[in-house]
Amino acid sequence: MDKTGLLDRIGALGDDRILLAHVLDRAQQAQSRNIPVATDFLSPQQQVQTKDLLRLAGIPETAYLFWGGYEGAERTMAFFLPDWLEAESATEECPLKVLRASFREEEKLTHRDFLGSLMGMGIVREKLGDILVSADSADLVVSDSVADFLLQSWNGAGRAKLSVSAIEPNHIHIPVAAVQEIRDTVSSLRLDAVCSTGFRMARGKAADLIASGRVQVNWRECTKSDKLLAAGDTVSARGFGKFELTEVGGLTKKGRTAITVKRYV
Repeated sequence: MDKTGLLDRIGALGDDRILLAHVLDRAQQAQSRNIPVATDFLSPQQQVQTKDLLRLAGIPETAYLFWGGYEGAERTMAFFLPDWLEAESATEECPLKVLRASFREEEKLTHRDFLGSLMGMGIVREKLGDILVSADSADLVVSDSVADFLLQSWNGAGRAKLSVSAIEPNHIHIPVAAVQEIRDTVSSLRLDAVCSTGFRMARGKAADLIASGRVQVNWRECTKSDKLLAAGDTVSARGFGKFELTEVGGLTKKGRTAITVKRYV
């Protein structure tokens, strides 16, 4: 199947179609030249789309990996491997760098401060991986194509002054995620019922949110309120954040199902 057919089959439109066409080009370049090739950084949703596309294209999962500078990274590059590069050592070849931006703790900078500052400098989101903010520093995973520019030119976020240096990936500070654990009972494991708990909203409002196309289950858009969830599923909604259904218990005397939700705040 040619590129157009693959993109049609996957249902890619607009910006997603452009991005996935670029992914295919990168995969084909790696295969034809037998060299390591990486995409820009991909969001979790784009990673799922990439996996679907590569599967349709007949590219085995052993021919690529997703890497964002550390285990568990949310934003990653798709890194295509030549046959001479072992997966175990491939991450060292991935074209990314880790920068640490230090600041005074009293400045209380947030993820939004750093992202806004970088966008203001003309750095597009595709060149940025995760931004991990701690009390007095932020570690950023970036494409190596912009690393030198940032080291030389990035000196502030908001009103705060920054001291920016390169660090080794194994020195990354990974802050503990702020989460809220919610225990509840639901009439069923339908998406609208669990969203009502996870996002603290009326079930009818949750159903409307799902129908609007703003909800994703495991990073795939879902517009069906009656989709049944299982433990381990992650649900996100634009404007409302995300939660994970961490535990599904037994039935109560009233026939309701006990659940535990971990909401990221």
